[in-house]
Order: sequence, then C-alpha cells, then structure tokens
Amino acid sequence: MAGVTEQRHGAVAVLKPDGPCIQEQAESLSEAALPKVRPLMGRMVIDLSASAYVDSFGLETLLDLADAMDNCGQTLRLAGVSATVREVLDLTGLTNRFEYHEDTNLAVRSFL
Repeated sequence: MAGVTEQRHGAVAVLKPDGPCIQEQAESLSEAALPKVRPLMGRMVIDLSASAYVDSFGLETLLDLADAMDNCGQTLRLAGVSATVREVLDLTGLTNRFEYHEDTNLAVRSFL
C-alpha cells in the first residue's frame, strides 16, 4: 500500500511519498496534502527524494497542489527532485509551476 510520511517543521508540513509518484502514491499524497493547504496557509513542502519518477497521476496531483497553494499566495515547494522527475516536468512544460530546493531543510527555510 502506498504511503506518505508527514513531518512538521514548526508551521511547515513536509510530505514525502514513500516511492514513485504514480497513481496509488499520488492518490495518497493528494489525500494527505490537500486538506492541509488552507489550515497551513500554504506552508507545505513535497519531498520527492524517494520518488524516482512520476506519471500522469502524479503530475496531476502536483498541479492540484500547486493550484491550491496559489490560492493561499504561495508556490508549491518541491525538495529532492530527481533528474528524471525534473526532465518530465521540463518536457511537459510544468517546470515554472514549482519552486525547487535541494533538500527539505532549504525548502522549509524558504518560508522565513
């Protein structure tokens, strides 16, 4: 079963899919993240360091989260994005929808 690990760093939630961001994993991420966007005022990071690739379901989930974050005046922050995931985002023209950070600590500090 797909899982998503959640950690809190002060007022920032960090959600990390436990594997590739494909259909089942993407659904778990969506279920875990979307209800938290408004209460956290968009202070959320998605850690993709364990996600070697992403499919269309994963892309749709990330876009849904980016839209929800936009409504809170924030940009969805992604941490630990692999070269393969970055290439998919580049090829689909979605690169500019997200803010990228090397690791979760840098992403969390970007809210300061």
